[in-house]
Amino acid sequence: MVQTAPSKVDLADKFGQFSDHWAPRIVARYNDNEVRLAKAEGDFQWHSHTDSDELFLVVSGTLTMEFRGHTEVLEQGQMIVVPRGTEHRPRALNGEVQMVIIDPKDTANTGDPATATKAIDL
Repeated sequence: MVQTAPSKVDLADKFGQFSDHWAPRIVARYNDNEVRLAKAEGDFQWHSHTDSDELFLVVSGTLTMEFRGHTEVLEQGQMIVVPRGTEHRPRALNGEVQMVIIDPKDTANTGDPATATKAIDL
């Protein structure tokens, strides 16, 4: 098996390559997971992921993560893991948010492949 040498990913450079919101870009893969970058502004929809947890890491901006019953506000450098099956709604209410999201490969960002924006390679 041929292995490729690891190489760094420059997040600022990658974020500079796209401008649309709520449309994840895959920047790395490991152990059947995808490391995705997303820009967000405004509201996303309520959803859950029945088969996997989901990690959000805020790179810039303020992300509000609503759950049924409580809300968490994440600032730059903060992260949250949403447990599988937990209904949630990410919101960027105070301008654009840049975030890293880690999901198992091919996970629909809405929890439903029929309504998802497919993550694409960057």
